[in-house]
Amino acid sequence: MKEIMNILRVVSESRQAEISPEDNHKVEQIVKWQKETLTQAELAFSGSYEPAVQALSDYLSCTPSSDSTARRFATQMLTEVPEPYRAFETLSQWLVAINYVIQRAPEFEKETFPMSKLFVFYMFVPSGNKLFVMNEFNARLTQVLQAWQTYLDSEESKVVLNPEGTIPAPTGWLSQSAQEQLCLSQAKNYADRTQTYWGFTSYNDFFHRELDLDTYRPLPANDSNKIVVSANDGTVYRIARDVQYCNQFWLKGQPYSLFDMLGGNAISKEHDVPTPSYLIEPFVGGDVMQSFLSGADYHRWHAPISGKVVRKQTIEGFTFSELRSEGFDASAGTESQGYQAMVNTRGIVFIEDEFGRGLVAVIPIGITEISSVEITVDEGQYVKKGQELGYFSYGGSTLALVFQRGMVASFMAEPASDDAQFPACKSAENCPAEKGCLRVRSAIAKLHDPQKC
Repeated sequence: MKEIMNILRVVSESRQAEISPEDNHKVEQIVKWQKETLTQAELAFSGSYEPAVQALSDYLSCTPSSDSTARRFATQMLTEVPEPYRAFETLSQWLVAINYVIQRAPEFEKETFPMSKLFVFYMFVPSGNKLFVMNEFNARLTQVLQAWQTYLDSEESKVVLNPEGTIPAPTGWLSQSAQEQLCLSQAKNYADRTQTYWGFTSYNDFFHRELDLDTYRPLPANDSNKIVVSANDGTVYRIARDVQYCNQFWLKGQPYSLFDMLGGNAISKEHDVPTPSYLIEPFVGGDVMQSFLSGADYHRWHAPISGKVVRKQTIEGFTFSELRSEGFDASAGTESQGYQAMVNTRGIVFIEDEFGRGLVAVIPIGITEISSVEITVDEGQYVKKGQELGYFSYGGSTLALVFQRGMVASFMAEPASDDAQFPACKSAENCPAEKGCLRVRSAIAKLHDPQKC
């Protein structure tokens, strides 16, 4: 097993030089899962791909719509994984497995992020690392992920919530075990648990379930216009101050680059021109707080301050991309969250503080699986602190708050330690911001008085 780890890992100052037993175990489990999934996929394969997978296959084959460079990278990436641990010998096998995954919803206590498991080695090996950042390949892969999202939005997908269809659910995402692991007692739908599916209409409807916010995520008791609240549940990944307009975000340390992060050269779903400079320049010298959302976290995001939405945009970026300089990442990208804030699919909601302090940008970012970003507020709309702004559909995600320079007096929240673990049932007592734990609508920072900004 050291052979695969030595090939898949780049030893850098930012990661440990020795192979940990934990990483060894993760790789063993990934290889085992890939081989089992291929066996199941081949048994289930009807002989034809789903349309989006067929389009990806055509792009990677000798067809009029193909790309020779992409085909070369895709073919080479398979061989760059050492043979004893190579689950996929051909591109067709890899595509059959992808085709299998997008016709199913994740099952409880099985692999929660299957697409990441299919891609984790290939995102890292040299040829695959290049393939996943080719724009046309990413566009074809995005179509595959959108097809998967369509299924996860369908009523058919809710069967994994309660496979037996009995009340209470003995297995699935609504079982007693899942209720405890995911703290489902805090969900609004908990009141409907006498129904077979608790009123959920699909797997995604369950994934971005609403919470009883007034009971479990109240605004701070000492709230004032100086208090910034967390936009999301999660764990603090990084806090950066004096952030620069343009930076080499692909280097060690993944420094933030506001021009790239805020869409200075990107067309969005809502606007056919990039973010204007007058919306980017006020953030130069400002602050960024980025956090990670686990699969068990609440996946809706809320306004950190009260004010007016002056611009919203959804930027389609990469879906699976990571920095090789960070070393092999068994989680398929979470070690590259800073970099992903500049290049991955993301939303941006610019809010102008109602007291004239300046702008705050809320940036939800998809990092694995589908992680589509749905913004539910409109430009020109006034939002109150703690009000919902939107949600993530199924997938891994991270969220960044960017503050105009001079706004933040101090942060109450601090980055979490590498070994930090927090309970699913978050409360003020067991989820302290100063330890890196975030509860949506809890206090995370203090702002200067308006006249000082």
